[in-house]
Amino acid sequence: MLRQYAITGVAAGRRILPEHKVWGSSFYSLYGTTSCLCNKECRFRTNLPYSTKSSTPFPLQSQVVICGAGLVGNSIAYHLTREGWTDVVVLDQNEIGSGTSHTGSGVLGVFKPSAERQIVTYSVNLIKRLQDEGHDLGFKQCGSLNLAQTRERTIALKRRLAYSKPSGLECEWLDRHEIKRRHPLLHTADLEGGVWVPGDAVADPYAVCTTFASLAQSQGALYVEHCTVERIMTDEVPHSQIIPRVTHIVTSQGTIHCEYFVNASGMWARSVGENSSPKVRIPAFPAEHFFLRTIPVTEAQDGLPVVRDYDSHTFCLARNQQFVVGGFERHAKPAFENGIPQKWREALKGDDEHFRPIREAGEHRLPLLKDVEYQALINAPDNFSPDGKWILGETPEIDNYFVAVGMNGNNLQGGGGVGQAIAEWIMYGSLATEMLPFDVRRFIDLHNNRRYLKERTREVVGRHYEILYPGQCEYRLARKLRCSPVYSEQEAQGAVFGTRMGFERPLYFDITHSRTDPPAQMSGGSFKKPVFFDCIREEYQACREGVGIIDLSSFTKIKITSAGNQVVEYMQKLCSNDVNMPVGGVIHTGMQNERGGFENDCLLVRKTDNSYLMLAPTTQQTRVMDWLRRHITAEACVSVTDISSMYSVLGIVGPKSREMLSLMCNNDLVLHGHMAKDINIAYASGVTVLSFIHMGEPGYTLIIPAEYTLHIYNQLMKIGHDYGIRNVGMLTMRALRVEKFIPFWAEELDSTTTPYEVGRGYKVKLNKEYFIGKFALMRQSSQGLKKRLVHLTLDDSFDPDEDVWPWGGEPIFRNNLYVGNTTSTAFGFTLNKMVCLGFVRHHEQQNVTPEYILQNASFEIDIAGRRVAAHASLQPPKMPVVRMDGFASYRPKSRGIITQK
Repeated sequence: MLRQYAITGVAAGRRILPEHKVWGSSFYSLYGTTSCLCNKECRFRTNLPYSTKSSTPFPLQSQVVICGAGLVGNSIAYHLTREGWTDVVVLDQNEIGSGTSHTGSGVLGVFKPSAERQIVTYSVNLIKRLQDEGHDLGFKQCGSLNLAQTRERTIALKRRLAYSKPSGLECEWLDRHEIKRRHPLLHTADLEGGVWVPGDAVADPYAVCTTFASLAQSQGALYVEHCTVERIMTDEVPHSQIIPRVTHIVTSQGTIHCEYFVNASGMWARSVGENSSPKVRIPAFPAEHFFLRTIPVTEAQDGLPVVRDYDSHTFCLARNQQFVVGGFERHAKPAFENGIPQKWREALKGDDEHFRPIREAGEHRLPLLKDVEYQALINAPDNFSPDGKWILGETPEIDNYFVAVGMNGNNLQGGGGVGQAIAEWIMYGSLATEMLPFDVRRFIDLHNNRRYLKERTREVVGRHYEILYPGQCEYRLARKLRCSPVYSEQEAQGAVFGTRMGFERPLYFDITHSRTDPPAQMSGGSFKKPVFFDCIREEYQACREGVGIIDLSSFTKIKITSAGNQVVEYMQKLCSNDVNMPVGGVIHTGMQNERGGFENDCLLVRKTDNSYLMLAPTTQQTRVMDWLRRHITAEACVSVTDISSMYSVLGIVGPKSREMLSLMCNNDLVLHGHMAKDINIAYASGVTVLSFIHMGEPGYTLIIPAEYTLHIYNQLMKIGHDYGIRNVGMLTMRALRVEKFIPFWAEELDSTTTPYEVGRGYKVKLNKEYFIGKFALMRQSSQGLKKRLVHLTLDDSFDPDEDVWPWGGEPIFRNNLYVGNTTSTAFGFTLNKMVCLGFVRHHEQQNVTPEYILQNASFEIDIAGRRVAAHASLQPPKMPVVRMDGFASYRPKSRGIITQK
């Protein structure tokens, strides 16, 4: 697309002088003064006049339009233009870097979970390279000390150390004396120890922001300042199921047509999304974020490490001969609760009393701060997402509309890597790496509710420094939003709830709870045997020996129909299994991308000749609808409808489930194979029963019209009393499926994992006509696998009553060589062993054959620094199972193992 222009009389497309760090006619500091934070001599600090007029025309069209000339927006422009996509226009309502990109701690921390670490590491390397090329970015690789005051924090840090070090991150555990040698100014007497990360660094966020802009311009990007985006418009789509595509942007300076639009507008991203047609949900909300700077002192040497005192929610660093003290307070303050005013900096005020605990913690850790004079408290708001993770990717509402927001208190840290990822996403249509934790499609409408966001923001800020015990740290605020019809009854029976996609789901049922007690609550977390272990064991035994009932109502439910039989051709193209089964058939299938990776893992029910009902993972509600809609053509005449709120789902699990359920209906429940049948249960009609359950046990899945759910649940509990029925939570479901080697979405299954790699090759039908991912899977089936999912059981040296448990992410070693990481873990009550699932790669990057796993191989798992021997298998374990028609020995089904070298 050739860029076209319209002449205007205001600043537009202004080329910026690269030698200056601040551009534009005016700039307000955090307190409305005209001073720059770059601490350099420039026209801005000396208040030199700068004309806002320009004869450069306003562009009429561009290939890519980026809203927001902050650090992230400029990084995207830099990466696009570096790759030859030079037809890029960057719009900003004020001036380059005049939003929140000039604030922030300036810390670059790579000691993070692997998904984030990859992006942050790219940022560090990029900023270092740019400084080596002569750009003054204030970059100093000073390292960091990550401190532990308690035993629990020690375990948390050692777990992260264990999975970070084998993957290439340089880091080591230090005792308090070694910490003192690294940072002589620290008080260390109350420390258990800490992790030293030499690769961590500091840099000047504003210098990085403006350098990205300068380089992007030199590579062809055009910047338009003082230009407010008013509307994002799309094409007219006659077929309501097809996602509209962005066509043009209406701004205060005119209309610009484009192929791609990127919302990188920081605090304003949500309102920009609201001004899109149709509206785009971008659930991010600003929180007040405070910093203290000392006056310049000689002790603040640039080489001092960054200090993160997690247990005090505090960090300290030295930059420009000043100490900076900040933190992530436990109870944060949402900013601009009534909307962001035009003069937003003037609306910000310091809150010394609110910041006092962090300041005192900083002075405790760095005692010299008690005698140093501070500058005024800085209130530097930043955007936070509801789960504390970045919000990235192409939106489900509008095609070619990308989002890069929610930097959660540090836009410098992810800015370089996020810019590279979004640029690659735009240029190639997808990413080779998994971005599921950051995908904008992980949200639904409730997450964008303003009151919800304000409430969640109060809590999510502090969680950045909390100990987040796996599976045991649920949010406290903004709860009880989406509830099953049986929520109140489950609560009365001792349910301890967790939330997923805003839906309240029982995690387990407290066996000590009675109906007259207050609602049961999650006990304190632990890295060892959890306090609810006995509750899980009783639920597990009910599923294995009697009957259990589990509420799966949070599952995504989608109706897929067509006027004729087009829906069959449509689904056959999307699914790797053969879904052209008879009416009433039920089939488990994956939906693959062109690389063969999973885009969805679902259960399909053939309701009629021209309709299917899909059950998909809870977190897939937005993502799978987007995937389905993106593959609808005008000729297909296919309709997809999200009916998740119309139906509930109850799982009836265990060998006594058929006998019990038969007492409530007059139908034959002996369903040969995987079949579905519409039946009446008690006084309720229109219930679909499936001879399939997601837990590897005999049982049924009931899909119930929501209004009948409570009635059916009560009748099941009443009749089931004589069968020993028990309520069952999601943690028991996890224990059952991990023990039986059943992979789950977002843990083992994602867009980079194929069916063959997780032992589901038998569910891929290469002999049917074309489906998405077929050619990639054909190549893999003949060429072999680079990774395999493995079932690992810890040996008897592991004591589940005393030792730290594996919780996922632990490194796997084969013959003392690092070969992968665990994904899911649980205690296997039948095996009476701790069970881990995990991916194994060949240590020499060769194919992973069955022989590599099973022959001459000694496996160990590193749990918080202690290696435990494990037995590896590529098949589900052989274990007895009680069937609904009697006792039988379990024989594992072939998992489609690829044996080619």
